[in-house]
Amino acid sequence: MAKITFITSDNETIITEATTGSVMELAVLNKVKGIDGDCGGVCSCATCHVHVEPAFWDKVGAPSQLESDMLEFDDNVSEYSRLCCQIDVSDAIDGVVLNVAK
Repeated sequence: MAKITFITSDNETIITEATTGSVMELAVLNKVKGIDGDCGGVCSCATCHVHVEPAFWDKVGAPSQLESDMLEFDDNVSEYSRLCCQIDVSDAIDGVVLNVAK
């Protein structure tokens, strides 16, 4: 089981747990403010933009080219930006901390 922490723009900390699915699905299920997932997880809207805490970047990894292209349309991109619909829940990302980019 992976524990994933979201920090919203209001500095609310939401700790979630899951074994499968995408991180975006987990955020929507737990009503994380600022994660909408309007496209349903197909990497076409950037409404699930997060900033990975730098200490956890290696756990999550870099975005794909498609994801990077989508992130170019967002004003709040950083070197630690990811679309959480493209991050699969797994034991490998246990403990990751994500800041909602909105």
